[in-house]
Amino acid sequence: MSDLISQAQAAADCGNWARVTDLLQHILLSDDALLLEGGNGEVLLHLALQVLRAGDFHEQWEVAKVFSSFGVAAIAPLIALLQDEEADLEAQWFAARILGDSNHPTAIRALVEQLKASDDEDLSQMLAEALANLGTPAIAALAELLAAAETRLFALQALAQIRHPETIPPLLSVVHDPQPTIRAIAIEALSSFRDPRTPDVFIQALTDPAAAVRKAAIAALSVRTDLREALELVTQLANCLWDVDLSVCQQAALALGRLGSDAAIPPLVRILTSANTPIPLQQDTVRALSWLGTSNALETLKQWLFAEATPYPREVQSEVIAALGRWSQPELQLIAAEALVHTLTVPSVVNDTALRQAIATALGTLKQPSTLEPLIQLLADDDAGVRLHVIAALKSIDPKTAYARLEEMQTNQELSDNLRAGIAVALSEWQTELPR
Repeated sequence: MSDLISQAQAAADCGNWARVTDLLQHILLSDDALLLEGGNGEVLLHLALQVLRAGDFHEQWEVAKVFSSFGVAAIAPLIALLQDEEADLEAQWFAARILGDSNHPTAIRALVEQLKASDDEDLSQMLAEALANLGTPAIAALAELLAAAETRLFALQALAQIRHPETIPPLLSVVHDPQPTIRAIAIEALSSFRDPRTPDVFIQALTDPAAAVRKAAIAALSVRTDLREALELVTQLANCLWDVDLSVCQQAALALGRLGSDAAIPPLVRILTSANTPIPLQQDTVRALSWLGTSNALETLKQWLFAEATPYPREVQSEVIAALGRWSQPELQLIAAEALVHTLTVPSVVNDTALRQAIATALGTLKQPSTLEPLIQLLADDDAGVRLHVIAALKSIDPKTAYARLEEMQTNQELSDNLRAGIAVALSEWQTELPR
């Protein structure tokens, strides 16, 4: 084994860090504790630190795996590397990462002190990540770092990653911080917990001056269906649909969809039908209605689709079609499919190739056998793209039945030329794919 160590030293003298790393892994990952006895451990640790300082990223990544073999002996030299202002930033990052994995009190103190002293944003971020990796043992130290403006953001980001109930008090301590970013991160992190201290914080944040904070509060409340009635969440979030910031309005619409209550339908319809509602918000409102998944929500979208002279732009029409195609409740899928079939007669759809393609795709997703016949009739469409979408839908719903029906229909002399041609194309496309 001493021969392998000599080879590693010789490789280090030549700057062949890949070779050093391979030998260190071979020596140290063999689960033989005797290899570190005597002076071997010190020599091997020195070699590993050399790779960490001088190797490329891949070599640093690989050699980092062997440091756990050295135990406590590696902590002091890693701290020295971390504090070395002349060291490469990547080497410091690896030192911080290894220390963060050690879960040792000395390592925690070193990471905290270095974070206090660091004036480099990248290094500070690395130190915060290393502290986050330590988990609950680092919470107290990170909470102390919240007191200083210089370290507050990085400490908060680390606390937010730990996701443990012990972080709730320090997170609550900064929900009214002067910096909007701090407030938003704290609220987002608090949304992970079902703690009685947090709902009032979220409600208050709905009127925060910063849009990012309002969005974080809306997202936090959207998953609290247990408090839907007690906090009148539908009313609270419906007010946010008219926020001055479009992204907040969109977040509110999607949140109402997640609450799963038909009480959200009227405010969603109001924003959807308002003449001043931007297209992105209309699209998210449609998504929200589909997320409700109820028969009333489906009926709302049906009524909108059946309007023959709709004022809504194609982007929103397409969103409604896609929403109906994704309807997940089996007992309502036939109703959604029938609504899509009916829509094929609406003038705005008749004159729009993209919408006809979207309807064919949606019907294929719903897989309702009753839609085979109207889809076959759509093969008469003048657009080749529509016909291809129809063929894909037929294959998705019931390929054997659809193929048999196409074969039967191709002999019908009363078919229009367009439909006969469409059926011929479908049969040709199908020949090599149909399971017999």
